[in-house]
Amino acid sequence: MSEFLPAASMVSDFPDLESRTVPEDHRDLRLWLRLLTCCNLIESELRTRLRTQFDTTLPRFDLMAQLLRAPEGMKMSEVSRHMMVTNGNITGITGQLEKEGLVERIPNASDGRSSLIRLTSKGKRNFRKMAQAHESWIQSMFGGLSEPSRQALFDALGELKRAQRQALADGSPLSGQA
Repeated sequence: MSEFLPAASMVSDFPDLESRTVPEDHRDLRLWLRLLTCCNLIESELRTRLRTQFDTTLPRFDLMAQLLRAPEGMKMSEVSRHMMVTNGNITGITGQLEKEGLVERIPNASDGRSSLIRLTSKGKRNFRKMAQAHESWIQSMFGGLSEPSRQALFDALGELKRAQRQALADGSPLSGQA
């Protein structure tokens, strides 16, 4: 058994939102709960692996990923918008990473009242190690699916994403509601 796989008892204790449904429930509800359960299972495993192997959290990993894509740095409000969390969350995580020498604050040349945050050299090195492991973990988690199944799932989720974005653009996110 892999050191990363949760013990069978842990998996059975993990909330399976889909298991609360019955065959008479609407298929779309069952689909949503299946998707949510899969996301929760994967996210939980990623959080565990980041904590045990790198002594870090998923939000710290996500913030560092955003900063790696912006070598010149980003305003905290930009990072907050990209990560869909509050500025306060970003401020707290940035403070932790700054104390560890993984990020730095630099004056914003275009706005003297604010600063940019960016990865330090040490932060880039640390993040690249984590990102390499993260990619490997993701590959192993999807490894049980055949390539055609992975492609079909990718395509179906892309279709769902486009439909939801279109509904939001049309101003009708609840278009199915009477």
